Amino acid sequence: MPERIFGHIPGFPVGSWFESGAELAAAGLHRPLVAGISGTEADEADSIVLSGGYEDDQDLGDEILYTGQGGRDQNTGKQVAHQKLNRGNLALAKSKLKGLPVRVICGSAHKSNNSPSTGYRYDGLYRVEDFWQEKGRAGYYVWRYRLVKFFENEIFTSSKVTDDLASYSISYRQETNILRIVRDTNQARRIKELYDYCCQVCSTRFEGAVGPYAEAAHIRPLGIPHNGCDSVDNLLCLCPNHHVLFDYGAFSVADNLSLIGIEGVLTVIAEHKIHPDNLRYHREHYYLKQGEL
Repeated sequence: MPERIFGHIPGFPVGSWFESGAELAAAGLHRPLVAGISGTEADEADSIVLSGGYEDDQDLGDEILYTGQGGRDQNTGKQVAHQKLNRGNLALAKSKLKGLPVRVICGSAHKSNNSPSTGYRYDGLYRVEDFWQEKGRAGYYVWRYRLVKFFENEIFTSSKVTDDLASYSISYRQETNILRIVRDTNQARRIKELYDYCCQVCSTRFEGAVGPYAEAAHIRPLGIPHNGCDSVDNLLCLCPNHHVLFDYGAFSVADNLSLIGIEGVLTVIAEHKIHPDNLRYHREHYYLKQGEL
């Protein structure tokens, strides 16, 4: 099996153009000739192609809302079944989990003003900011990924993975003047103080050398396309472990505040009014039911 490289491929700068998928594969930018995601369940994704195959894709240039693979009729190309978090879909999710860069190639068949007129163009390295499930235009659940382009001052060296090498490293330089969502720290501080920095799931309270520590977790994420509010009714006070598990869909919360996926009931005080729409959004988009991955 050819080695999997995470990062730029030497000799092919951003903007490089290729006439066919075969040329892309030969250059090592995207090895699969058919699949839009290069990656397997055993490792992470190193590249994707925007080829116009999925109607839910959105290319905004420096930000992409990408649809995972699977569930399409091979003859008509229409979505006829739900997608699962397996194969390339799982590989792309693992790239988010491990912070690995993904090469993005745009094909001329992709319906976007950013697409090349012919062939394929290498558009650079993107980070997987988020992934979730939602109903697509055809009415079936698909996996969505939000990818954001790395800035020019974020420099990645190529990293390789083979069957005999399970470890890898990425070197990069990053300045601090990057664009990001600015969260209301007053709201985050308020939710922590309401619970005296105790996790609403396990009641754990971490006491550090400089004071207590907890994390404010948004139930419905901020920013496009989720558009969650930065308000107390969309926040939970969680320990770091349960924050990560909640964000990655290991458990969710029912309307009656019982926990789904793990045992227990969410601790909620009278001053904390959680909006049920936010809980519903998390269940529908992030919670991964066992046996339905």
